Amino acid sequence: MKHSSKAFLTCLFISSLFSCKSEQKKAYQTPEKAPNVLLIIADDLGAHDLSTTQSNYYETPNIDQIAANGIQFDQGYASCQVCSPSRASIMSGKSPARHGITDWIGAAEGEKWRKQKRHNKLLPAFYEHQLDTSYITMPEAFKEHGYTTFFAGKWHVGGQGSLPEDHGFDINKGGFHAGSPRGGYFSPYKNPKLEDGPEGENLSMRLANETVEFMANHKDKPFFACLSFYAVHGPIQTTEEKWRKYRDKAVANGIEEEGYEMGKFMPIRQYQDNPVYAGLVESMDDAVGRVMNSLKELGLDENTIVVFTGDNGGVSAGDAFSTSNLPLKGGKGYQFEGGLRTPYIIKVPWLKHQKKRSDVPVTHTDFYPTLLELSGLPLYPDQHQDGISLAPLFHDETVENRSIVWHYPHYGNQGGEPSSVIRSGKWKLIHYYEDNREELYNLELDEQEAHNLATEYPNIVKNLSDSLFTYLNELGAKYPEKDDTWTLAKEEAHLNKVKMKKMPALEKKRMEMLGDDFKPNDDWWGSQRIID
Repeated sequence: MKHSSKAFLTCLFISSLFSCKSEQKKAYQTPEKAPNVLLIIADDLGAHDLSTTQSNYYETPNIDQIAANGIQFDQGYASCQVCSPSRASIMSGKSPARHGITDWIGAAEGEKWRKQKRHNKLLPAFYEHQLDTSYITMPEAFKEHGYTTFFAGKWHVGGQGSLPEDHGFDINKGGFHAGSPRGGYFSPYKNPKLEDGPEGENLSMRLANETVEFMANHKDKPFFACLSFYAVHGPIQTTEEKWRKYRDKAVANGIEEEGYEMGKFMPIRQYQDNPVYAGLVESMDDAVGRVMNSLKELGLDENTIVVFTGDNGGVSAGDAFSTSNLPLKGGKGYQFEGGLRTPYIIKVPWLKHQKKRSDVPVTHTDFYPTLLELSGLPLYPDQHQDGISLAPLFHDETVENRSIVWHYPHYGNQGGEPSSVIRSGKWKLIHYYEDNREELYNLELDEQEAHNLATEYPNIVKNLSDSLFTYLNELGAKYPEKDDTWTLAKEEAHLNKVKMKKMPALEKKRMEMLGDDFKPNDDWWGSQRIID
């Protein structure tokens, strides 16, 4: 077995902060036949980008149905506000501060950040560029107990030597080092791990079909399958039919004259009214429906645990400026709830759930121990060190209180700041590295993070800050450094350019997408030839 070098000592050290579960306390009900696991991960999907999570614009009936038959966690958190760290945490059960991948792989670090010409005060910290193969990942744990493992879609947790097949997946369809769909959402895909389909074939549906084929070929033995969509990451694309549907819906809802407000570094989208993005969301939901219908047709639906989640908050700034996460503040790349919250749904078909929703704060690192325990398998406490099993919640029991930490010592492409965060109960503390200021929010009363209570509760600030840095320093977390070339004048000049040029350009593009004659190219990305 592979083992993490500091696992035992670290677990002891932070036992008062984080639950390091050393043994399976209770055997929960499992089916007679070993259950299958289907883990579905969307890319860049906002916490409110589903009908079941209060969107009145996007339509996601298939994902909604998973929630209706499972538990929807209304305070589900990504492990990071950007993708690679979160994906590494899902697979390893370790926080980004522990596994060291604290930014999306490929992001500028150290002095290379200056090439972004944003003239920021700090140089982002260095980070690991692949997931350590010495860890026993979640698919490896299942594989050790006789499961066949399958991966389809976005990986972005390392390149050669750290691909899905290097971390326990028997089959890999489409997972390589890139974080976005190189060829867009219609074939040809420009993906070295996925053969092109007929011209115009839809990528999300292709990944669903690959998953269905795997399940059909392995239905007689237990499997662990991960369907990891590239959707809804930019470049956002859809069919003309879906664009028209959501363009007309936006018009019917009423189009606001101005769609953006200026944040500290970037304009931030204020409304869910992007018809191209909406069509992309629905296409992904169509693909989820294909997989879920096939589970039933194959006779596997009553014996398969299904998880649906995202890897970070929705893109309200930067990238494709796709969605709004309001009433949550910020979005992908941000330290606020809009950047950290994500859909988080678990369906266990053989259990009769007493409630359909939970407000317990949960995070990506919890999947590893939870899925093992729900499957009746032994836990790996020296591996999923930053997660707890949520199995008790499926039996109307409680889970132990714990704190959750986020560590992002980088500037997000979307406008987030180098910061670390700790949530304990209702309290959330944000530490900013530019000036070492700290903000405190009571999330029970202020999910929008509008009222900073740091001056009113100095003792809570101190206790949370001490706990946060005890944890980070024990793990040897890396921090940003001052950039001696920074000047206020250069930074202000850059921000003024963003406000005076970028924001009007975004407003113009938004209105073009909502125009009756919007047509980005002659063939609409092959949408007339789309093959379901």
